[in-house]
Amino acid sequence: MPKENYNPRIEIHPILNFEKKKLVKFYFEGKEYYGYEDEPIACALIANGIKVFHITKEKKRKRGFFCAIGRCSSCLMKVDGKKNVMVCITRLKEGMKIERQ
Repeated sequence: MPKENYNPRIEIHPILNFEKKKLVKFYFEGKEYYGYEDEPIACALIANGIKVFHITKEKKRKRGFFCAIGRCSSCLMKVDGKKNVMVCITRLKEGMKIERQ
């Protein structure tokens, strides 16, 4: 499985335990990436160097990961054709197609 687009994660932490999950393929704006199954989509995007989730229409301001608990609208994206998905709380699945909206 090609992993050239995938950045490694923290594996050893003095307090937290990170359960190893299955590495899955997903697509962001047509390009192939990898992330861990069931992690928040936002985490997989950030791990792959994608920090801008949205650009405002009027002032063209960049928006990205902000609250991480589903309370703001900074992470709204289009996932598998569905608009306004909060990627900070939506879990990654194999083959998902994610786009900025």
